[in-house]
Amino acid sequence: MERRILIHAPVGRDALLASKVLEGAGLECFVCMSVAETLRELDHGAGALFIVEEMLSAGALKPLAQYVADQPNWSDLPILVLTNHGVDSPNLHGVVEMLGNVTLLERPVRAASLISSARSALRGRIRQYQMRETDRLKDEFLASLGHELRNPLAPIRTAMQVLNRSFPASANIGNVTQVVERQVAHLTRLVDDLLDVARVTSGKITLQRKPVALAEVVAHAIEICAPLLEAGGHRINQAQPAQTVMLDADPARLVQSLSNVLANAIKFTPQPSTIDFTVELDGDDVIFRIKDKGIGLEADALPRIFDMFAQSDPVRGQVLGGLGIGLSLTRRFIEMHGGTVSASSPGIGQGCEFVFRLPIVMRSAARMALPVLAGATSPAAEEHFVVLVVDDNRDGADMLQMMLELDGHTVLKAYDGREAVDMAQHARPDVVFMDIGLPDMDGYEATRRIRQQPGSEVTVIIALTGWGHDDVRRRAAASGMDHHLVKPVNLEVLRAELGRISPRAKRVAAA
Repeated sequence: MERRILIHAPVGRDALLASKVLEGAGLECFVCMSVAETLRELDHGAGALFIVEEMLSAGALKPLAQYVADQPNWSDLPILVLTNHGVDSPNLHGVVEMLGNVTLLERPVRAASLISSARSALRGRIRQYQMRETDRLKDEFLASLGHELRNPLAPIRTAMQVLNRSFPASANIGNVTQVVERQVAHLTRLVDDLLDVARVTSGKITLQRKPVALAEVVAHAIEICAPLLEAGGHRINQAQPAQTVMLDADPARLVQSLSNVLANAIKFTPQPSTIDFTVELDGDDVIFRIKDKGIGLEADALPRIFDMFAQSDPVRGQVLGGLGIGLSLTRRFIEMHGGTVSASSPGIGQGCEFVFRLPIVMRSAARMALPVLAGATSPAAEEHFVVLVVDDNRDGADMLQMMLELDGHTVLKAYDGREAVDMAQHARPDVVFMDIGLPDMDGYEATRRIRQQPGSEVTVIIALTGWGHDDVRRRAAASGMDHHLVKPVNLEVLRAELGRISPRAKRVAAA
């Protein structure tokens, strides 16, 4: 399908002659009798389109131009146009600009010229399909990489939290665990950025808008960067509107954008300093300003700092690292909200200022009920649960067991899906933390089987996995899981998750 040449020339003998010549050269052809059929077959796959100029003037140009404009990033459909007078044909004014990858063939066209042009178009088209496949494999690789990196990060983080809980009075242990926690958070952030790049470039990220308080967005962004602030000895000079301001936004992506820029300001300010983080209202817009006193930027670096993988040149021998991804993602997320982001700097050694402008303000006199942001804390659950931990990473399961037992929960463990199904049937756990990438059956299937067991409707099943993209969340919900957490999970986030559920209350109500 992807190597065939579609022919749209319903008038005269052009379709018959062109298909005869091309098929004689071993090329696959398919003749379309209408514009609608042509567009339908293009959706099924095509190596090139052969069309006569009369059809473009008869109404095919506009829908074909729309098809070309709507192509995915990898696609640039080759179009061969048979004309009467070449580029001088009056019907072809503006066609090349509208259709893009166009080759003009003037009547009477020689068979050798037609075959050569068709083969050249197919070669280019095949490379496009190869690039699409390469991008697909890259996205799969990045998703697998994220999963494989998150799996060892989870027991590392959990082990440090268990160590802190076990020896709360030891300053040395506290210092060590803080270092490990900062590095785990940094590595987790790099992994998340890599995965977001894959999802953004493939168009798989959509905003999940909801009402969220401006103050909570700012507080969460600062909270994420708190370990960096503490390590660098910096402090935040914060100012924002006194009244309650609600934003119609995707809180996760907005927090991610702000924390990306704030983390950069911290990283590129080598000496302990004050970083200004101000928020102001301008009509129906909200403006965020993050200003540092760091190493600054040269004028010629400003236009490219938002490009993917762009990094400024080292200053005074400093190599500050990073992937050059965060600011590019920030610009993309802000633009998806309908906003703008800009950067300015007086020069090297004089700091930088980043400004976001977002047209998403909703003023509210009364505070609205808000969803809890990821990472926000709530009091630990007072009730003690029977918890089943399902994970083929034995270190991860063991460390999570220790942490939950320190909070007073009774913990069972299963290292594969079948064992989890059997344990759930006999132990009737209140909560199940379910990994997805299990060796025998995946977590989706294990969850479906658990949900078929009598009484399972009162069991809360939480995906705890290294897979974090939207498709996984949808499949998790469809299989019967109630919540989704991505490894490595902070202790306070996990406690907050347990604090929001009450399986036994559900059991009593069900009874």
